[in-house]
Amino acid sequence: MEFLNDMALFVEVVKAKSFRGAADIIGMPNSTLSRRISALERMIGLRLLHRTTRKIELTEAGRIYYERCKRIVDEARLAHEQLGEMLAQPSGVLRVSLPLDFAVIYIAPLVAKFASLYPGITFDLELASRRVDLVSEPFDVAIRIGELENSQLIARPLTMLPEYLYASPRYLDRAGEPVEPADLERHECLGMLKADAWTLHDGTHTTKVSIGSRFTLNSIGMIRHLAALDMGIIMMMEEIVADDLASGRLRRVLPQWHGAPVSVYAVTETRLLPAKAQRFIEFLQEHLGKV
Repeated sequence: MEFLNDMALFVEVVKAKSFRGAADIIGMPNSTLSRRISALERMIGLRLLHRTTRKIELTEAGRIYYERCKRIVDEARLAHEQLGEMLAQPSGVLRVSLPLDFAVIYIAPLVAKFASLYPGITFDLELASRRVDLVSEPFDVAIRIGELENSQLIARPLTMLPEYLYASPRYLDRAGEPVEPADLERHECLGMLKADAWTLHDGTHTTKVSIGSRFTLNSIGMIRHLAALDMGIIMMMEEIVADDLASGRLRRVLPQWHGAPVSVYAVTETRLLPAKAQRFIEFLQEHLGKV
């Protein structure tokens, strides 16, 4: 049954996109790994990989075989971990991708509490605005905010957070206070990326207003900071601007109106999660749901 081990080696080679990278991860000589995969191809009778000096590529047969092998390897790994949980708490490195500003405000206190519950887990956290590729990059979980693209990834809802409108007192003194949503069209409105409209609700009515700005931004922290520097109106989750509200640098605008709640998800590449990732997601669902 040695071919079962070779299937697992084949999966690691595909995930690493090279024999050398997989060999480093597995702790096996590159030459040995290459020989094992070649033996697997001979046993099957089909070439699984196109090899070049710089990279490997899956053949058509290799793509089919990889999808099947990966499910088998994931199932076997999960079976071992579930049995291991009978003897010990979850352990190992938990690799998580997090949106920067959201992580600092919402996730950091929860990570501290989660770490105290599971001392066997160590953390590799990447805080960035980019959306990591969960298929090719070694992350267990990615936390994502807003609408998700249609994909084969598995999304588990964590919470929904409402957004409100804020501006600095000096900006409002200079530009005037909006009294209804339509007034926003003549204001500097700072939104993420190239947003050209905001949808607002007052509990009874929904309206969509066009917005414009001199700035194109992809950082919530930068948007918040510019608003505190009197550069315009923002729509944001309350916790993120809590310090600015307390200091008076920002205040609510159109307080009877709010944006649609923003969805927060834990996204994974598979449903077959190691115990460390499953516990982390369950912990976030429990505690973010109380926000």
